[in-house]
Amino acid sequence: MSRTPFAPLFDRLVDDAAVFPPGLAPLDEAVRGHLDRRTGPYAASLGPLLVPATSAGELARLATDDPRTAVEPLAVGLVVRPGAPVQPLVDALGALQDDERVLVTAVELGWSPQWRELLAAQVPAVVEVGLGAEQERALDDIADAVDDEHDVTAKFRTGATPTWAWPGEHVLAGFLDAVVLHGLPFKLTGGLHHAVRGTHGGEPMHGVLNVLLATHEALHGAEAHELAGELARTDTEVLVTAVSSLGAEDAARIRRSFTAFGCCGVLDPLHELEAFGLVTAKETHP
Repeated sequence: MSRTPFAPLFDRLVDDAAVFPPGLAPLDEAVRGHLDRRTGPYAASLGPLLVPATSAGELARLATDDPRTAVEPLAVGLVVRPGAPVQPLVDALGALQDDERVLVTAVELGWSPQWRELLAAQVPAVVEVGLGAEQERALDDIADAVDDEHDVTAKFRTGATPTWAWPGEHVLAGFLDAVVLHGLPFKLTGGLHHAVRGTHGGEPMHGVLNVLLATHEALHGAEAHELAGELARTDTEVLVTAVSSLGAEDAARIRRSFTAFGCCGVLDPLHELEAFGLVTAKETHP
């Protein structure tokens, strides 16, 4: 696996969201590609494969058909979109609970009055939150569940969808400030395809390095307007130098807070991080 002085900062950082927009890979291709990448040059930075809960049956069949899952089960996160009912997650967990070829690492869903129904399954939950007063209520609710010793992570969407406007640096900074003040771990999803903040394909996108550094600053008491400034930086050399100067304890603390992000082009940010000398590509073998 990849091991560099910065490895703890990037280990298991990128969850494989190949089947979700805009990638929309067919599930069979996504499973095959994910299993290939598990022993590929970026294996150390790869998290689980994210799969719609409604695809649990097909997922089980595909995992059974691939001999690699007999050696190590396919790690997956089961997902329903915000606003979708909880029941498909409950059904998927039931269908996969005794499957030795598939390991469910987490369930992901939007915050709603029903989300707590998943806590009884005792599977780590990732709960996507919205904006404004609803975000505050959701984070309070998640914090209460964590206080009750449930394994719950907050989630925020950094990319635009037909129903979700791209959150600029002030919006994302507000979330980072709030989630750190609540003492919660968080995950991001959508739009983090690049290492550094910039405009790509005519659209603004947040940068992975910006988020890592903003998280570091938030953990050290920076306020939202200061975090927004960190998120808006576009000077690659400055960002790479700042990340390179982080110590092992800083890296561990950042990653306890910023646990992962989902990306449909899972290798896109990793190629850039390698080019900056922050990730080392190294072939691994089962």
